[in-house]
Amino acid sequence: MPSPDGVRIRQLEPADSARWDAFVERMPQATFFHRAGWRRVLEEAFGHSAYFLYAESEAGEILGVLPLGHIRSRLFGNGLVSTPFCVYGGSVGVSAGVCERLDAEACRLAESLGVDHLELRCRSRCHEDWPRKDLYVTFRKAIDPDPERNLLAIPRKQRAMVRKGMQAALESRLDSDVDTIHRIYSESVRNLGTPVFSKRYFHVLKDVFGDDCEILTVHHGGKVVAGVLSFLFRDEVLPYYGGGSAEARACKANDFMYWEVMRRACERGIQVFDFGRSKIGTGAFDFKRNWGFEPEPMSYEFHLVRSTEVPDVNPLNPKYSLFIAGWRRLPLPLSRMMGPFISKYLG
Repeated sequence: MPSPDGVRIRQLEPADSARWDAFVERMPQATFFHRAGWRRVLEEAFGHSAYFLYAESEAGEILGVLPLGHIRSRLFGNGLVSTPFCVYGGSVGVSAGVCERLDAEACRLAESLGVDHLELRCRSRCHEDWPRKDLYVTFRKAIDPDPERNLLAIPRKQRAMVRKGMQAALESRLDSDVDTIHRIYSESVRNLGTPVFSKRYFHVLKDVFGDDCEILTVHHGGKVVAGVLSFLFRDEVLPYYGGGSAEARACKANDFMYWEVMRRACERGIQVFDFGRSKIGTGAFDFKRNWGFEPEPMSYEFHLVRSTEVPDVNPLNPKYSLFIAGWRRLPLPLSRMMGPFISKYLG
């Protein structure tokens, strides 16, 4: 039923995807992770239920969207999240009132599903009275139209790493081989003690988002030594899943790889480089700051349903330290086989 103001909340159907995405495209506060395609990704790659809510006027105009995924695990908890496996989420609407309507409906849905909590991954504070997690920051920076200016803007020590990669005769290529990027990525995350996502997930991402899901590989001596899967959205590039082989460290392939993403984006007129989120106090946090990016606080907010406290499922939690140490010692083929059964619940 519509409210007195004529606004009703509906759930996304495949036929509505194009107009959902048209709304996301024109809303400045929306992100790549608000796109309708994530519904299909959650369902096809992970088997999770997706509830993509939108607010609609009496005239049939979309006024706001809120993508939600339901992740249920005996080990890691039962949550309704906007958006799982994504760094950003939450409601996007033409007014604060529309966002409030969407959030209220999400709370009702969370309670009807009996989840532990509802989590909204907002880039800024939305609910002053909701508990929040301040573990993450994001790193975003404008790209200068001149590639040389971008290179010189990188602090001296990090710029030296990029130049060493150039001197090592590394070559970057845009690639369409999902299996290759997954192989490189899976080696890196095993070394970090993190369960790898499935190869199927990468294939679904590429299938759903097409040219907006771009693969760049770095070659050395005729061999792929590093690679990254990036998302393209409006005037932004988001390098999202990347890594390097054992050989990459010596030739500075990872440093060269991110520079190539930035250089190529600059040449195509892309204006923002989004380095994504990192946990405060980690190596990834330090690496991004070394590139001259300043951290921007994020506000992951929670409506608690069955839980009495905010969940703490992250590698910095001491109770996972033995698991991480053991995972790093797993043979790579075994980690690739076992990882997807765990990572699908680490949204």
